Amino acid sequence: MITRLEGSWCLVLGASSGMGLAIAHELAREGVHILGVHFDTTDGQEKAAVAREEMRGRGVEAHFFNANAASARTREELLPRFEELTGGTGIRIVVHSLAFGTLLPYVGAEGEDSLTARQMNMTLDVMAHSLVYWTQDLFTAGLLRQGAKVYAMTSAGGARVMPHYGAVSAAKAALESHVRQLALELAPSGIAVNALRAGVTPTPSMERIPGSDRLAAHARDLNPHRRLTRPEDVAEAVSLLSRTDSSWITGNVIGVDGGELLT
Repeated sequence: MITRLEGSWCLVLGASSGMGLAIAHELAREGVHILGVHFDTTDGQEKAAVAREEMRGRGVEAHFFNANAASARTREELLPRFEELTGGTGIRIVVHSLAFGTLLPYVGAEGEDSLTARQMNMTLDVMAHSLVYWTQDLFTAGLLRQGAKVYAMTSAGGARVMPHYGAVSAAKAALESHVRQLALELAPSGIAVNALRAGVTPTPSMERIPGSDRLAAHARDLNPHRRLTRPEDVAEAVSLLSRTDSSWITGNVIGVDGGELLT
């Protein structure tokens, strides 16, 4: 059954920029209350504060927390707060949009650093494994109920490779595997879990990838729409997919790329 999102709650992990921020804005326009977790320096905190006030200006509640979303301590501290803020209604939508990882090569050229075990573990923990830990704790706390939707942001890097992207590619592959396993285990509870595979999207995290300008130009030329994916495209997909109580669309990697991979 198609339902209204107004009055429900959304948790965005990685809420201060890129796709996470666009999703929070889109859902706030739909009347969804926002819980945002981000990990920023002063400039990022100021940007998050502006976004929070813009969302509140739409008549919804918006609460942002500057904390490390990959930390177990953060979950321990924030879950009781989330229970209090949501007033027992639970969280309808969870968005995992954490983009923090190393871009070092596995085998560096002469004079170039190579990936370390610590960097590999950090990248997979933040960008993949934290999805599992948040979902576990939210479910155990009773904040995920029938009709809830969990989304993880992936990319074509889960199956394709490029220079400097090895650890992130491994994290995306692991993330997609976690999505399938969580979908299997949460199906009896009526909770859907999906990965959204955005096309090449101009975000702060993409700009950190060496050669991102060439990557963007190539993707723009290939895309049937002759443009890159925008964070707003992904936000609209989340809004659309969340308008049902059904959990029948689950365990998928859903392309939100304008047909980028078709060509």
